[in-house]
Amino acid sequence: MFDRQILLRCACSLLLAVSYGSPAIAQLSPRYSDADGDLVADRPADSERWRDPRILVFAYTPVEDPALYSRVWDEFIVHMETLTGKEVRFFPVQSNAAQLEAMRAGRLHVAGFNTGSTPVAVNCTGFVPFAMMAAKDGSYGYEMEILTYPDSGINSPADLAGRQLAFTSPTSNSGFKAPSTLLDREFGLVADQDYRTAFSGSHDNSILGVVNGDYEAAAIANEVLRRMEGRDVVRADQYRSIYTSLTFPTTAYGMAHNLVPHLAEKIREAFFSFDWEGSALQREFADAGMASFIPITYKQHWQVIRDIDEANQTIYNCD
Repeated sequence: MFDRQILLRCACSLLLAVSYGSPAIAQLSPRYSDADGDLVADRPADSERWRDPRILVFAYTPVEDPALYSRVWDEFIVHMETLTGKEVRFFPVQSNAAQLEAMRAGRLHVAGFNTGSTPVAVNCTGFVPFAMMAAKDGSYGYEMEILTYPDSGINSPADLAGRQLAFTSPTSNSGFKAPSTLLDREFGLVADQDYRTAFSGSHDNSILGVVNGDYEAAAIANEVLRRMEGRDVVRADQYRSIYTSLTFPTTAYGMAHNLVPHLAEKIREAFFSFDWEGSALQREFADAGMASFIPITYKQHWQVIRDIDEANQTIYNCD
């Protein structure tokens, strides 16, 4: 059954509780401060609390094949090492909860958090997002789509009544929060009342689950679908899309709030000075139309996601 009180249980007993059905609260954990009102954690005023790690740990949002993505990011990691003078290690996270806990515990310094996890990361772990992938013309974003297999008999979201829909994880925007909200608001379908649910763990798993007939339908981020098609992992004739949402911001890239200023500056520089041309990063994200990193702010670019959380009456209990 879908639990309306979802606990992400992490390694050092940290509980990131995502509650639904209570008054909406979107604020930083008391362990952080926000004197400038940008909604993200300030660097500590006390320089004794700044961190200058010998090895920088970088993680990309959980995917079906973390080993593949470690190779995709190799050239970028070398570029970051050159600019920062630090060894940079890729951390192949297996779940959103593990990535959040690693940032919260100080074991993760630079990361790309998926769209829906970004508010949790900001509020509960001190994550400071500053970059996002974009096309050459500066456009960015992805849509949530609901997929089914060709002969499922599901032709519209309304047909999900009495059927099964796979989500990815409770913190995912396109893999949970957006689809569960729209199905309720637009079609009167409530999770585990009007349709059965499952959690696959990632967009890749949900897509493959639909293609292989393990799930009757799944809510996914179509940027992941485009990349999987580009690698010939799935074909367009293996699925049907029955719903496409408005456009959302994609993965947020950023760093821990408490890194020493000169290191934080070099990390930012690494993203905006990376040469995509001919890189593995360019090849991997070409099918999603991505060709550069652009500067972003959480306050501006994540407004639509915070609105969805507010509509869900979401509270992040970070302690």
